Amino acid sequence: MKRYYVDLHIHIGRTWTGKPVKITGAKSLTFTNIIEHARHEKGLNMVGIIDSHSPEVILEMESLVSSGDIVEHPDGGLVFGDLTVILGSELEIYDEQCNGPIHVLCYFPTIAIMREFSNWLSAHLKNVQLSSQRIYASGLELQSKVKGMGGLFIPAHVFTPFKSLYGKGVNKSLTEVFEPALIDGIELGLSSNTRMADQIKELHDYTFVTNSDAHSLAKIAREYQVISMKEPSFKELEKALKKKDGRQIVANYGLDPLLGKYHKTVCAECLHPAGEKDQICSQCGNRKIIKGVADRILELKTAEQSPEGRPPYVHQVPLEFIPGLGPKLLEKLVNHFGSEMAILHEVPFEVLIEVVPAKIADLIMKAREGKVNLAAGGGGKYGKIAD
Repeated sequence: MKRYYVDLHIHIGRTWTGKPVKITGAKSLTFTNIIEHARHEKGLNMVGIIDSHSPEVILEMESLVSSGDIVEHPDGGLVFGDLTVILGSELEIYDEQCNGPIHVLCYFPTIAIMREFSNWLSAHLKNVQLSSQRIYASGLELQSKVKGMGGLFIPAHVFTPFKSLYGKGVNKSLTEVFEPALIDGIELGLSSNTRMADQIKELHDYTFVTNSDAHSLAKIAREYQVISMKEPSFKELEKALKKKDGRQIVANYGLDPLLGKYHKTVCAECLHPAGEKDQICSQCGNRKIIKGVADRILELKTAEQSPEGRPPYVHQVPLEFIPGLGPKLLEKLVNHFGSEMAILHEVPFEVLIEVVPAKIADLIMKAREGKVNLAAGGGGKYGKIAD
């Protein structure tokens, strides 16, 4: 078995002809730019591109296969050198049963199957070209379709206050929305970690995934996991999620929840901290309070500790959060050491200071060791390093 760096939630901003896919995504997020950046700059081994259902994206992938730039793996996935692409689709469900909106991630092994799924979606979406569209089908119907086509089904960023399984404050159990046996994993989101999520007992049976939900090239791999597999392919990923034949996630790397945009409860207007039961902001009098992930999980708490065998969750501070490390200096670091993964995990202090000032190198090392002071985020504003 080998270990691979994996980020399974990356958006496409524009097609190769410039048409929008993820409206809020950067224009530079084309399929080709993503795979080149993920491979050469980030140092990832597997990525999930979750707008692969968009017809023009399918055309671009087919063109790259025809030209020989990428190759379809016999066990699923698209191979680009030492990077494998998993084809995915993020969708929004909102039916009478689910009390949504709720976002879910669906993954498929081949372009042909993704094209078939896209054709099915076109009869259930207002605009199949776009990302994260509301599907006019129930969550159970979507689950059944995905699994019937040999796909993987994962509820997305399950605690985010908006568009998630638990976040809205209505759903108290995944059984209210989905068929539990047809769920292949749970995506935690940026404002929670394994310890927090495992306070909900019904999640103990599922593998946790930690992904970037990247809306720009820079955000790729701000969260990721290390997976032990024979090789990076769809089939091996499926085995790892099910912990079969020695395949498994060996570590989740994610933001310290304090850095997430929705960790603490705050006023929606002025972002002043609020108590979980506050209805009015004590600072500005605004009546809209955004409940933080930490408080929401405490409302749902049914367990005290993680199940045995849960992989470690390593708090990771993305390089873009390091004060003083701007785009040009980061580019210099990556060019010198090969990838962000190498900088985050491997390069020693005495070598870092050959390229960047000692103060920045020291912060990188402290972030690697979980020794930085953090100011919590909330209400849509990221936390930050307080040093």
